[in-house]
Amino acid sequence: MSSRSEEFREFVRDRASPLQQSAYLLCGDWHTAQDLVQETLIKAYRHWPRVRRADSPDAYVRGILLNEMRDRWRRPERAVPVAQFTAEPPVPDSTDDIARRDRLRQALLELPLQQRMTVVLRYLEDMTQVETAKVLGCSEGTVKSQSSRALGTLRKFLTRTESKL
Repeated sequence: MSSRSEEFREFVRDRASPLQQSAYLLCGDWHTAQDLVQETLIKAYRHWPRVRRADSPDAYVRGILLNEMRDRWRRPERAVPVAQFTAEPPVPDSTDDIARRDRLRQALLELPLQQRMTVVLRYLEDMTQVETAKVLGCSEGTVKSQSSRALGTLRKFLTRTESKL
């Protein structure tokens, strides 16, 4: 096996699960998330020498994932409506935690795509403002304003859904 293939396999072993989680948070459907990650990794492998030379191969691949999400978002034949979720895979957890996570995912899907990507990278992937701006290809000020708007929308949504319980 070539060193390129082995190096890529190691990268995938380390990053596939976090990429899957991010993709799910972006689209709200496990099957679509798997497709997004698969397409992302195919593109990353095709361009692995360039990805490997990047300052941060992880950020480069996340950028590919975000572009894949944007492409799917723009296509009119999107399979999953914005606020619809499929059943969450079984996870040992209390029902309150599951319900809370489900409301958070619903709230995320209510956000415009750019705000959703900002929140996922900034708060769920724990990236800095600088890293988030670099991956999204925007300024730090844009990351700040998108984060602020998104958090305000999330607060309103979660407050509204909590009051209905």
